[in-house]
Amino acid sequence: MLIGPVFTRELVTSPRRLRFYLGRAVYVGGLVAIVATAWLLLTGTQEVRNIGDMARFGATLFQILVPLQLALALFFAPLLTASAVAQEKDRRTLVLLMMTNLTNSELVLGKLFASLLQVFVLLAAAAPLFFLIVLFGGISYGQIGWVYAVTAATVIAAGSVGSLLALWREKTFQTLALVILAIVFWLAAAEVLIAAGASGVRWQGTSASLWGAALSPWRAVLIAARPDLGHGGMLPVFGSPLYLFLAVAAAIVVVANAIAIWRVRIWNPSREVQLRPAENEDVFQRAELGASPATSSSTAPVSGATADAERRSPHAAPGKTREVWDNPILWREIRTWAYGRKVLVIRVAYLLLAALTIVALRATIAGGGSVALTLAPLVVLSLMLVNALAVTSITTERDLGALDLLLVTDVTPPEFIFGKLGGIFYVAKEMVVLPIAVCLYLWLRGSVSFENLVYLLLSLGVIYLFVAMLGVHTGITYVNSRNAVAVSLGTLFFLLVGIATCMRIMMSFSGSFELQLTPFLLFMVGGAIAMFVALGLRNPSAAIGWASLACPVFTFVAITSFLQQQTLGVFLIVAATYGFTTAAMLIPAIYEFDVATGRTTGGGE
Repeated sequence: MLIGPVFTRELVTSPRRLRFYLGRAVYVGGLVAIVATAWLLLTGTQEVRNIGDMARFGATLFQILVPLQLALALFFAPLLTASAVAQEKDRRTLVLLMMTNLTNSELVLGKLFASLLQVFVLLAAAAPLFFLIVLFGGISYGQIGWVYAVTAATVIAAGSVGSLLALWREKTFQTLALVILAIVFWLAAAEVLIAAGASGVRWQGTSASLWGAALSPWRAVLIAARPDLGHGGMLPVFGSPLYLFLAVAAAIVVVANAIAIWRVRIWNPSREVQLRPAENEDVFQRAELGASPATSSSTAPVSGATADAERRSPHAAPGKTREVWDNPILWREIRTWAYGRKVLVIRVAYLLLAALTIVALRATIAGGGSVALTLAPLVVLSLMLVNALAVTSITTERDLGALDLLLVTDVTPPEFIFGKLGGIFYVAKEMVVLPIAVCLYLWLRGSVSFENLVYLLLSLGVIYLFVAMLGVHTGITYVNSRNAVAVSLGTLFFLLVGIATCMRIMMSFSGSFELQLTPFLLFMVGGAIAMFVALGLRNPSAAIGWASLACPVFTFVAITSFLQQQTLGVFLIVAATYGFTTAAMLIPAIYEFDVATGRTTGGGE
């Protein structure tokens, strides 16, 4: 096969795993729950009188499910490919693969499509549900075909970018952060073109808005979901914007994989070579010649202290020594490049995105648009990066065998946990400070009142602590690094997507929020079960059980309070709910510390 035995092995072994079937069942079950919730909202708040009402329901439901499926695909495709390669690097098994007779293309493409297999299986499993929605009316089979074409192209393109960055970078956090930033900048660049088109900018006689819509997977899938594709406009040469998007996605796939195939054996194994210090070079040379390390190259007599120093020099750490703090974990996180020097590139990219956000906010305020929607991408990206840093701070230590050293040291669990948390917020300080600075900017512009500013900043503080502790908790609980990264980022992503989906459904089927409580009970029950499985199944506790039950319920209450502009209620609910959940994860980590110290038999594959 063109893509080699790596993909063949995944194709054969995947059906043997239970999670292969659970993933399909959970995904399709979640989509069915959305359909059932939307139907209950429609029949509970409105009267269905004729076929036209059914057709409008089908079209509205389609417009909700299509962006949701694309968001899931756009998130998990690069995450799975990047984490798969990063895990191979952390465990030093990628070197073993390159020692075989696998060609570069078999290695790169095999790993890529093996990682994307689960995503394509989920898309195929959801296809019958989309075809059933056609029975409501309002959509056609052609729309479903275009939506799936755009989604599949997005999956392969995003996965190729994730694979390329993972093969290039050495540190897992660098890989995940660069992947998330690459996807965000892809979407942001298209939005900039759309904004320029709204100001009258044209190219080749066509508005820049149309070019931007054709370059963005988000905009492309929205165009594909429309009943009339002609509404997307016409582009020179390509005609429909969808043809241009498919061409752009194909170009990304070809270029990314060509670079990866060309450079895979140059980038890996790591080119970081530990060189012998110059001051000890003569010692090693004498050892190779059979002379005693204590033998001096000079015939001059030496004192006893100097002789002892020379005897110790082959075993001493090179360079100047540094004083370690009382908490060695915190000292290492802050005073060393624990996450690599290329983390500076991530910081610069995030600063650039923050600057673009401020520019977009100024335009939004001048145009009377929604400030919350403009600010949301920056905050969401910040939360994802903090969570990725938190989980990789644990998984990388485990894969390198560093956590085993804790068994023979006097580092206490509080020192380890609080040291990691302190290091996480120090390394990610730009990701935390910049959203706060933007909120202060909105207050100075008069877009946010001082009362709401206080609520917003305190809520952000609670949420940042929650996402950091979520990453540490999953990193300790899951022995398999790829599972830990997927569970941590997946839990946060599903929480954010669930909130956005609930708000979209509420706004699409208007009515009394009190009447919407019953239809959303299915959402709450499913969310509670999913959260307990992610956080407490491998290391259950009563506190995590209560937190898993409370989070979906009170998050729904917070959403309704936000839509009713009850800002104080939103703050109190968020602070109490997610503060309790953070404590439910923090306290067992301090007092049990199962995987890191081996005191109990927690964790699992």
